[in-house]
Amino acid sequence: MGYPRQAISTTTGEKKFIGDDPIPDGYVAFYEDEEITARAQRDALLAASDTMALADRITDEWRTYRQALRDLPAQSGFPDVDFPVAPS
Repeated sequence: MGYPRQAISTTTGEKKFIGDDPIPDGYVAFYEDEEITARAQRDALLAASDTMALADRITDEWRTYRQALRDLPAQSGFPDVDFPVAPS
């Protein structure tokens, strides 16, 4: 897989050259392999929503959103799929 030289924003899709620097907050590693990049973005979105998955905070909307993220790799056309939008 190798060390990423670029990062991609989890919100805007902007790519940023990072060289050997750490990946900035709000970004995930960008690899030439689109499937690896899509999985990294999905994993980052799941991690960012972990606090909403606590037993006393989880709502049906957040449960549905997190399940949709987990199901992304099984979708036809993955990694060229639309990511779900987080509840507001």
